[in-house]
Amino acid sequence: MITEYFFSTAIYMEDLPNVVKLNQSLEDHIIKWSTQDPGLHKTNIKGWHSTDMTQKKEYHPLMREILKVCEKVFKEERLEGQPAIGNMWANINGEHAFNKVHTHPNSFFSGTYYIKTPPQSGALVVHDPRPGVHILLPRRKKDSLPPQLWKEVFFLPQAGRMLIFPSWLWHEVEPHPNTETRISVAFNILQQ
Repeated sequence: MITEYFFSTAIYMEDLPNVVKLNQSLEDHIIKWSTQDPGLHKTNIKGWHSTDMTQKKEYHPLMREILKVCEKVFKEERLEGQPAIGNMWANINGEHAFNKVHTHPNSFFSGTYYIKTPPQSGALVVHDPRPGVHILLPRRKKDSLPPQLWKEVFFLPQAGRMLIFPSWLWHEVEPHPNTETRISVAFNILQQ
C-alpha cells in the first residue's frame, strides 16, 4: 500500500545557544516592567500580559534572534521577502495562570520564546486544525498513536527554546502548577 500525507502543519523549534545572559536580562526587564504597568487582559487568565515590546531597545537583542530563526522558516516555507515582527509581548504566569485557546489573526506566523521555565511549567497545547477530525471519534487500538493521528500536541516549555507555528493554529497554555513564575515572550510575524 502506498501512503502519502498531505496538508500537514509545520511547527518549528529552535534552541538558541548561550542564552543565560540574554534570558537574565530579559527576565529582569520584564519583571520590572510588570511592577510599573498593569498590562493587558486578552487570553491570559491570572497572568500578566505586557503591551507591545518592539519599541523598547532592551528587547532588540531578542528581536534579532527571532528574525534570524524566522528567516529559516521563510526559507523552509518558500516565502518571498523578509520576516518582520508585527508585535511582541511578554507573559508572566504565576501559580494557576493560563491562556485560553486562541489564534492570532492578521499574521502569518506566531511564536513564543521561553525565558524562565520552572519544572512542570504549563505546556503549550496546539490543536489539530482540521474540523472534520473533531466530528467523529473512532475507537483506536491501545498501542501508542503515531504523530499524524494526534489531535493535540503538548510542548513543554524550555528556557532558550523558540517555537514558531502558523498564526491560524488554535493553541493554549495549560495552567501553571508551580509557585515559581514562568516567563515567555510571544510574537507575531508578517511578510515584508
